[in-house]
Amino acid sequence: RNSHQRDVVNRLKRIEGQVRALVDMVESGRSCEDVAQQMSAARKAMDKAFYRMMACSVMQAVHSPDAVAEIERTTTILEKYA
Repeated sequence: RNSHQRDVVNRLKRIEGQVRALVDMVESGRSCEDVAQQMSAARKAMDKAFYRMMACSVMQAVHSPDAVAEIERTTTILEKYA
């Protein structure tokens, strides 16, 4: 589990840097297309971090004594936020 958490945290830190760079791009007057391209990259990175976190949730659910209920809970989260 810790390796999954580290992976998600590292991804989020990279995304944090991407977002800071986006602010700088907007403030410095970069073209809308350049900003949009970087926003798209940050959004895709966020999606990947989300799915990696959900993979961790599934792994935990499988090893849970009440696996079926935990997997259903994870499915509900995916349906709600994915």
